[in-house]
Amino acid sequence: MDFFQQQEKAHRNTHLLVVYFIAGVALMIAAIYLAALLIFTGISHTHGHSRSYAEAEDPGISLWNPHLLLGVAVGTLAVIGLGSIFKTLELAQGGSAVATALGGQLVDTHTTDPDERKLLNVVEEMAIASGVPVPQVYILPEERAINAFAAGHSTSDAAVTVTQGAVRLLTRDELQGVIGHEFSHILNGDMRLNLRLMGVIFGIICLTVIGRVLLQTGSTRSREDRDSRNPLPLLGLVLLVLGWVGVFFGRLIQAAVSRQREFLADASSVQFTRNPAGLSGALQKIGRFSFGSRLETPQAEQASHMFFSNGISAPLFGMLATHPPIGDRIRAIDPSWDGKFPPLKPEEFEMAQRAATADLEREEAEPSLLETIMEDAQPAFLSQPSPPSAARTPTHAASWSGRRPPPIPPHAVVAAVGAPNTTHLRYAEELRGAIPESLRTEVRDPLGASTLIYALLLSEDEQARNKQLQELSSVTSPAIVQETLRVLPQAESLASRAKLPLVDLAMPGLRHLSQAQFQQFRTAVQKLVESDGEVDLFEYVLQKIVMRHLEPHFTQARKPIVQYYALKPLADDCAILLSALAYVGQSEPDKIQAAFSQGALVLSKAAQTTFNLVPEDKCDLSQVDAALNHLTQAVPQIKKNVLAACAQTVAADGVIQEMEAEMLRAIADALDCPLPPLVEEVGGGME
Repeated sequence: MDFFQQQEKAHRNTHLLVVYFIAGVALMIAAIYLAALLIFTGISHTHGHSRSYAEAEDPGISLWNPHLLLGVAVGTLAVIGLGSIFKTLELAQGGSAVATALGGQLVDTHTTDPDERKLLNVVEEMAIASGVPVPQVYILPEERAINAFAAGHSTSDAAVTVTQGAVRLLTRDELQGVIGHEFSHILNGDMRLNLRLMGVIFGIICLTVIGRVLLQTGSTRSREDRDSRNPLPLLGLVLLVLGWVGVFFGRLIQAAVSRQREFLADASSVQFTRNPAGLSGALQKIGRFSFGSRLETPQAEQASHMFFSNGISAPLFGMLATHPPIGDRIRAIDPSWDGKFPPLKPEEFEMAQRAATADLEREEAEPSLLETIMEDAQPAFLSQPSPPSAARTPTHAASWSGRRPPPIPPHAVVAAVGAPNTTHLRYAEELRGAIPESLRTEVRDPLGASTLIYALLLSEDEQARNKQLQELSSVTSPAIVQETLRVLPQAESLASRAKLPLVDLAMPGLRHLSQAQFQQFRTAVQKLVESDGEVDLFEYVLQKIVMRHLEPHFTQARKPIVQYYALKPLADDCAILLSALAYVGQSEPDKIQAAFSQGALVLSKAAQTTFNLVPEDKCDLSQVDAALNHLTQAVPQIKKNVLAACAQTVAADGVIQEMEAEMLRAIADALDCPLPPLVEEVGGGME
């Protein structure tokens, strides 16, 4: 499934949402105008009757009252607009705001509960396999139903929320199928559309609130002055009724933009896990469970389009359903299903709980299968092993260096963007297991996560490292410096390709820094990177990824607005980017030019212009960073062409070296195009 096509589709759906919204608001204005016209004309007619029979005799009611129409339109738009803006600002924090609004509790990363540990392990593996930072994980503790959802504006502020019933009743394979479904929404750009839809729905239903206030206020005034003919109660009642009409339109919009995406997310989950029985089993348990997938929280209505399965009462009309029938979803992935939903038996509840505990114990006790993964799915970017250092302690992760990189077809790199599969998932499971448990524990804590980042940035050169430590001491405490030195041996022992996944695992811990701690952390990272007067490739990659995903959380940075719909205005930025990659991967002038030309050929056809190699001193990392900031504002198709050109450049010699691969992943991440680990399938080729 093409990631860029799905991004374009999500973009079109956003425009479709605007059309639905305008149509719904226009119909509501017309309905409120007619109701107000009848109410006020009727009252005026009654007062006229008391004055004289001749004046009361009215040839008819005029349907055109421009002053009233203007007042109704302005009032309705103000209520809906202000309500939508209020809700949108409330959701600016991202997925965590939705999770907490529905009663979610953030899962403690140090939890020992088997259900919660199982959930965290599955989410971490999915994140590594997808090439995205680990999202925040929430549980709805009061919800016995089986359900889940993913929310956020981007991968930087995403949150995955699962009900207590789901983590308690689903096996690991079933839970993996559900989380795979939610990661599909994360990767396909559905989350951003869902949050916008929540803001729209809230604005529309605000009319019911205004109607309720008018009804109560008008009733009080009428009791105080019984001779007055106060129109407020009647107008409030009308607004209350029309507000429910707005709810109808809101549900219709929810159904229109979300129903078909559920089939796509199911298919993506099966492609990801290669285990249709897991997802099918989860859906069957929803059908068999007495609570099904229906949530108890009153906030479920406005978020109903986000859920894994229908989270509210079944609508009277199928056209309002936000999800396809469970039976249809099961048959789409499991044609052999018998179509029956036998009730869950009490002993099955106990079996599910025992299975969760057994899964966790097996994960903790089972030795790493590194030899198997080396044979079955060799990492595509392995470089020759570096000479062993006496100062380094060997670990499982360090043993991953060894084989010469196999050739990788560049087109397969672009095809892998946003489309992880079972090979990536297995690789992620093994890589996660290869990282020492002490480091995995370390990164779950804000202090441990930040000191690990510091340790990864420390130079191997003793003189340069001492200068870095002095810089670190100037902005942090001696205790943090000592903690950094404590984790340094383990950080040094990591294979290079295990470092960025470990950074992704550290994201939840880093998000728990306070505002002051984050400012200190950002300053410390900057000083460590710039202490020697120049920025090397790994320092740039690490700093770019960490800050890109943390700054929206702490600074409420706005997502870049799409400004480029054609490639030609970005030609200079593309030339800088391709030149930098050519210099990284090659050392001889003719090979540098050949690598650049191979990538530029892809873009020349799309931009209808020529590209020239930029001198090395004109494409340093600061200029690459500026170029990426411009390219981030391009439409998905341009990003696809740029990534294809980058892949052609780094693979010009038939080999994607380790640093080239990390640079490529950093570029993809900066363009908001998550690239899974570059792994080769057993029979050759890339998935």
